[in-house]
Amino acid sequence: MKKIQQALQPFTVHVILLSYTVIALFPVLLVIMNSFKSKRGIFKDPLALPTAKTFSLVGYQKVLEESAVVTFFANSMIVTVCALALILLFGAMAAWALSEYRFRGARLLYFLMGFGIMVPIRLGTVSILNTMVALDLTNTLTALVLVYVAQGLPLAVFILAEFMNQIPKDLKEAARCDSVSEFKIFFQIILPLIRPAIATVAVFSMIPIWNDLWFPLILSPGESTQTITLGVQQFIGQYTTNWNAVLSSLSLAVLPVVGLYLIFSKQLIRGITSGAVK
Repeated sequence: MKKIQQALQPFTVHVILLSYTVIALFPVLLVIMNSFKSKRGIFKDPLALPTAKTFSLVGYQKVLEESAVVTFFANSMIVTVCALALILLFGAMAAWALSEYRFRGARLLYFLMGFGIMVPIRLGTVSILNTMVALDLTNTLTALVLVYVAQGLPLAVFILAEFMNQIPKDLKEAARCDSVSEFKIFFQIILPLIRPAIATVAVFSMIPIWNDLWFPLILSPGESTQTITLGVQQFIGQYTTNWNAVLSSLSLAVLPVVGLYLIFSKQLIRGITSGAVK
């Protein structure tokens, strides 16, 4: 009986994981599938695959011809890449300081980082908007980058600090005995060792930045600074919605996230399984 239970346990785990995968991917596949169908085909049978009768690229044609989708993509890429670079750089430096050095105020900084994770940054939207207006940064991508850096830093510091604490002290002390500077220890020894954690932070930070609609709508609603999630809204009207264009835009918007996951999937899995997220 015990052998049967041991044999069934992996099977049960795989069934649960496959079921969760299907449930998680089903909305994405549904959007992509319906983006290649005509409007009549979408509403007649939304769960059916595109056929020769229902196949249509009118949504992609409308998105490419009647909207500044290239500008929207470029804005999203600029904001996401700049925010991620600053989050990873400043997050790694702060995590290194908190995990390696003992100084007064370290516990307070940890508390503030934890506070930043628990409290949604959207609660400070009014203050953030007033600050951006005072700095004359409204309708600029800089405002979005600054907000997203502040949003992503607490989680980045916690994850990276946890990884840095696992690095043997002997390795760092040996480097110091060889007169290696703290700058080289950080960039040439520590950062390469925490690549799985960096990939984890990059993926976890990128998704909310790329998908965010709240701050682009409030801080940069101008036509030249709209991100892809905000640009899609032009196809959603009060009384009518161009579902072909909406689904096509969403299908295009998901491509960078999928590409990032494919590139960093190995590092992401290593980071999660080695205790980056607890």
